[in-house]
Amino acid sequence: MRRRPAGGTPLACEGCCSRTRHLCRVAEGDVMAADPKPLKLWDRDKGKAVEEFMPDHQTTYETRPLRAPGQWLRATPLFDKLYALYQDAPWTRRSIDPFVREYHIDMSEFEERRYRSYADWFVREFKPGKRHFPEDPGTMGAPAEARYFGWERFGPEQRFPVKGQSLAAADILGNAERARPFLGGPVLLMRLSPVDYHHVHYPDDGRTLDHERLGRSIWTVSWTAVQNKPDIYIRNERQVNILETENFGRLGFVEFGALTVGRIVQRHPLDRPFRRGEQKSVFKFGGSAVAIFGEPGAWRPADDIREHTPQGMETIVRLGEPVAISLRSA
Repeated sequence: MRRRPAGGTPLACEGCCSRTRHLCRVAEGDVMAADPKPLKLWDRDKGKAVEEFMPDHQTTYETRPLRAPGQWLRATPLFDKLYALYQDAPWTRRSIDPFVREYHIDMSEFEERRYRSYADWFVREFKPGKRHFPEDPGTMGAPAEARYFGWERFGPEQRFPVKGQSLAAADILGNAERARPFLGGPVLLMRLSPVDYHHVHYPDDGRTLDHERLGRSIWTVSWTAVQNKPDIYIRNERQVNILETENFGRLGFVEFGALTVGRIVQRHPLDRPFRRGEQKSVFKFGGSAVAIFGEPGAWRPADDIREHTPQGMETIVRLGEPVAISLRSA
């Protein structure tokens, strides 16, 4: 059995339960203290709730992530570069086995090879045949092995705390014009913890209509400004894609990089058509997240994801497992 430690939890502010509403106060200018308690998740495979904990989730829970000078330092490009060099050093291999044992990672599912560093192991790939996407064209397979929240529709004022920020759809997608076609439509939010497979796959056949790389760290902003201005946040690197899919309509598909070394590497050329289950991208070292916005009435998230989201409980889903159903032919 795998124990899956957790990082930060993305929740929607509008309509969330009382247990999790305090995570959304940043939209009202409040400041929340980090709460390093275990997260309660729904484990689909086990059919029951489980608790997960990871030592670093104190910082990932904060709605204003830059609440300490150390956190500000970790947002600078220089720190990113130095940390990336360190994690890619050969001697970091010795960290792999202890991490695998501590978090019960089943390495029999992954390719057998000698990893040159911890960073190399972090982007490990599954053996062929270990994950499958649905044959039913009306069933959307999970594009990432992650923890999922889902809503059948979202309102114009709804905000989604993602990677320590309270963001509206326009913030996530880059602008209001890009977000407008998805207003009132379904949403899936995926959180990948450091223990997970960090490759992202296409959920259906289709093509990329538009794409843009957004986000930056606020390394040019002084620490005093970070302390005194609540509207200054880390703008995580993110890849915004508008996808036209065969069975789920148009999707706003956004990959978020991590606070530390959150590089997003595209594996599939964005100017070429893609196939269901084909690898799209990989997150380099660090936790990460993915958001999918759909057109109103095009599809709805899987029942268990929708059922547990109002409880503030993410659903653990493996790559390729069903996460949504198309409504286009219903």
